Amino acid sequence: MKTITIRIISGLIVVGALFAARSPQECASTIAELEQRIDAQRHMLMDWAGLIRYGSENTELPQPAAGENRVIFLGDEITENWGHGKTGFFSGRPYLNRGIKGQTTPQMLVRFRQDVIALKPKVVVILAGANDVASLTGPITQAMTAENIMSMVELAKTNDIKVVLASLTPICDCYAKQSRLRPHGKIIGINGWLREYAAQSGSVYLNYYSALAQGRNLKKELTDDGWLPNDAGYAVMAPLAEQAIAQALNSK
Repeated sequence: MKTITIRIISGLIVVGALFAARSPQECASTIAELEQRIDAQRHMLMDWAGLIRYGSENTELPQPAAGENRVIFLGDEITENWGHGKTGFFSGRPYLNRGIKGQTTPQMLVRFRQDVIALKPKVVVILAGANDVASLTGPITQAMTAENIMSMVELAKTNDIKVVLASLTPICDCYAKQSRLRPHGKIIGINGWLREYAAQSGSVYLNYYSALAQGRNLKKELTDDGWLPNDAGYAVMAPLAEQAIAQALNSK
């Protein structure tokens, strides 16, 4: 108890010193940032899997029309951000974005029934695992990541949904040290497993990695932070996704 008290007091002293050295504007900005983080953590505790995120949209979504090839894109922030820039998100296509920033495979598995199966798509494109590598929801092994993805694929196939398994995208340290959170070797390791499992499970493997990488680094012109694709990056990814979806739709 004494140790905890000392740590709390030490922390308060450090925080106080930091604020004392800053201008009122900087302090206000820091407080606002801390409040945002607290709100995010509170939301995480209340809705860990993000079931609320698309709940109302899913409820209002009509059943697919006859002959409609509905496609769900399930993923993390790489998926969620797709369409926020100038490139748009597959305009005119019956494609639905169900990406959530910061999510890991266990969270996606929990919401898979609500955000994929219940919407009755013909195809689901799964891009998942990068935040597992970064341990954003706690420690997780590659085997655990694989098991979660396998469970999603099995659920999809049980419900007559074709599966496209997307590779993790590369990263680069051209703007920040992205490889600290997501080491190149771990990304490559998961991609190797994804390719093999796609072949074993009769899924389509969507190789974003090779198209976005130079060597093992994300091409600098395709990103603004070293991890997330920018408009140019999504422009490279879009036709690859279309090809993979067409392949899945034409498969038996």
